[in-house]
Parts: sequence; structure tokens; C-alpha cells
Amino acid sequence: MKRDVPRRIVVTGVSRGLGRALAGGLAARGHTICGCARSAEAIAELAEQYPPPHDFVALDISVDADVRAWAERVLVGGAVDLLVNNAGVINHNAPLWKVSEEEFSRVVDVNLKGTVNVLRHFLPAMVERGQGVIVNFSSGWGRGVSPQVAPYCATKWAIEGLTRALADELPEGMAAVPLNPGIINTEMLQTCWGEDAESYPDAAEWARRAVPMLLGLGPQHNGQPLSV
Repeated sequence: MKRDVPRRIVVTGVSRGLGRALAGGLAARGHTICGCARSAEAIAELAEQYPPPHDFVALDISVDADVRAWAERVLVGGAVDLLVNNAGVINHNAPLWKVSEEEFSRVVDVNLKGTVNVLRHFLPAMVERGQGVIVNFSSGWGRGVSPQVAPYCATKWAIEGLTRALADELPEGMAAVPLNPGIINTEMLQTCWGEDAESYPDAAEWARRAVPMLLGLGPQHNGQPLSV
């Protein structure tokens, strides 16, 4: 496999699905992954599979103080080159009025506020250097809607607007992109579609297309809503 000029890359939600597939695909091309996820067990497995200089930590991105401490540790090595906000959760299928306050808040706290927490603590170093790409994962449900997943749709529509506004705030030479990863057979999709999810490509197959696309993003893509 072709190895690229090494980059330091932050990926949230690396414990499973798209995040784990991305971490493996990017590491295989010679890049250093700094990743987080809530599962301490999965983080321990990743740390064993991808030893230093890769760096994995168990945390919840909705807790700002924990994200701040993580960023401070990562940024000892300097600003990162690529920041991928992948972590996300979805509500159980239900009409909006049947979604509890607790569940609705959890979706907003992780998908939207968690993304902002990561940006808040990693972006300043990137802005100071005047280089770097931010990719905030959106969804087909961030540009369209479906019943039963209104809270998730709301957060992904918000990610689209937030990222495009952020793009207008960045200095020349940087980029922020809302990315629709497409429909992939992950645990999240299975919670919504059940067995129908199996008719779509899995995360490993998706990563073979997504990794080179992410690595090819640059200032010319700033503010563009893209899809894998």
C-alpha cells in the first residue's frame, strides 16, 4: 500500500464502525492516529494493535473538561493536520413526541455539543499555524429526513450549518467540510434498519474509498458539503 507524507490525525469515535475502519486505514498509510471513544475496553485493544506514536484515550466527548485534557496532551506534539469528528449516537426509532428528554439530550450532547467541544480545544492550534482540515461527519439525514429519527436528523442538519459557518471563519489555507459518509452497514444503521442494513457495504469496504478522499481534502474544499 502506498504510504503518504505522515500526518497527525485526530479521529473521534474510534472504537467501532467508521471510526475504527478509518483509524486502521489511515494508520496503514503511515499516519499517526490520536483517537478517542467511550469504551475503555476497545481503547485498550486499539492501543495494543497500534502502539505509540499512535495515542488512544477513553472519554466521552460530551464532557468538555475531558476533551480539553485530551487535547492538551495531544497538542504537546503540535497542531494536528486532520481532525475527523466521527463520534455520534442515534435515538431508538420512535416518533419525536415519544423520545424522552434524556435520550434527546444525549443525542444533542454527543453529536452536536461533543463536536463543538472537540473543535474548541483542537482548532486554536490549527488556526495559529494556518493549516489543517476539519471534517465533521454529517449524514444523508443531515440533508434529508426520515421518520423515527428526528433527533438524529436535527443534529446532523445542525452539523451541516455549523460546519459551513465555521468554514467562513477559518483563515486562508484551512478547510472545514461537512461530510456525508453514505449508507454503511454499521451497528448504528442496524438499529434503524435491522437486517436491511446487510445490503450495504461494511465499514472496511467504505474505508477503502473514504481514506484517500479524506487525505485529498484541502483548502479548495472549504465549506463544501461532500459525500463519500
